[in-house]
Amino acid sequence: MAAHRSAVLPPSLRAWLGPVAVLAALVVVVFGVLYAGHSRPGRVDVWIQSAVGDVRSPWRDIALATDFWGEPVGAAALVVGAVTGCLLLRRPRAAVLVVVGAGMAVGTTRLLKPLVGRTIHGGNLSYPSGHTAFFTALAFVVALLAADRLGLGRAVGTSVVLAAALVAGAAMGWAQVALGAHYPTDVLGGWCTALAVTPAAAWLVDRTADRMADRTADRRDDRVADAVRRERH
Repeated sequence: MAAHRSAVLPPSLRAWLGPVAVLAALVVVVFGVLYAGHSRPGRVDVWIQSAVGDVRSPWRDIALATDFWGEPVGAAALVVGAVTGCLLLRRPRAAVLVVVGAGMAVGTTRLLKPLVGRTIHGGNLSYPSGHTAFFTALAFVVALLAADRLGLGRAVGTSVVLAAALVAGAAMGWAQVALGAHYPTDVLGGWCTALAVTPAAAWLVDRTADRMADRTADRRDDRVADAVRRERH
């Protein structure tokens, strides 16, 4: 039970977020195949860009401010802040997941971009959006921690996590489209990348931490047994 209480991805949420991760991975693959090698927006992209793109102040200033938190300096500041918060709350696993989850999400987008080969603005690789993946993954982890701290049940906890990921992805995705940095489907790919990778990262952190805890407990038991044997002799 102690392992379950300290897990960053409790079994109650794992049962629901697992299928979500699989579905998100399928979306990433489908859109990656559909837009592989393209250098133009699709029909859906054109329709959304006509409504969202080419914004002016103050909305452009808001978009630039949002985009900053996906840039190296802004992203690093968010990660440091999130890790510090997790440590203050005595949740070292969550602190590790902040780094691992965000790193895996961004790393996956960087791996996929040359494989898909979709470009924007004369050769810049665009699918999937790394900014959107990072922001979504970070919100996902923070929401997991909040759901655990508040003791939310399976349905409510899953809804909170997915809602946080949706809001964060929508905010960063809007900024990327409004600034012309990505096509809307790039943003969708980045959002789904985070939904696919972050639960897997959480499971990996939990599994690694549990194994390390078991090994520590085994060593402690061995030391106790050795001490008892020495006392008897």
